[in-house]
Amino acid sequence: MNAPAVAAPMPVLDGWFTLDAERPQLLGNRCARCGTVYFPKLKSGYCRHPDCDGEAFDEVPLSRTGTLWSYTNAAYQPPEPFAQVDKEAYRPFAIAAVELAAEQMIVLGPVVDGVGVEQLKVGMTMALKLEALADGKLTWKWAPAGAMA
Repeated sequence: MNAPAVAAPMPVLDGWFTLDAERPQLLGNRCARCGTVYFPKLKSGYCRHPDCDGEAFDEVPLSRTGTLWSYTNAAYQPPEPFAQVDKEAYRPFAIAAVELAAEQMIVLGPVVDGVGVEQLKVGMTMALKLEALADGKLTWKWAPAGAMA
């Protein structure tokens, strides 16, 4: 007897991050001319670097870890795609601004469930994780390194 097919996890934003549960990575791109890295990816157009007119970009995986640069508490119901189906079930959550280790660029994202602002400290190491939203789609979140396997 064949086992039932298991649906592949669906990302909330297609092409923004890998679906590797153990080692997820954000996906950015790099200007082929000057090497400037972008996240989210540029789909077309010119490099945003003021001294470059490059038009070709290569997809690149970004650092999985970084340094907590700043954080805040989201005490409001966010818009789609993060809005919950049951608006009465909304609970505040932390948002982290993380400076990526290699790229030295700041990427904002929610912090994993169960970690609030009281557990965060500027300068701590953060790691990228995947978590499901209320609708089951996966998104990236930040977690203190070594926490929340």
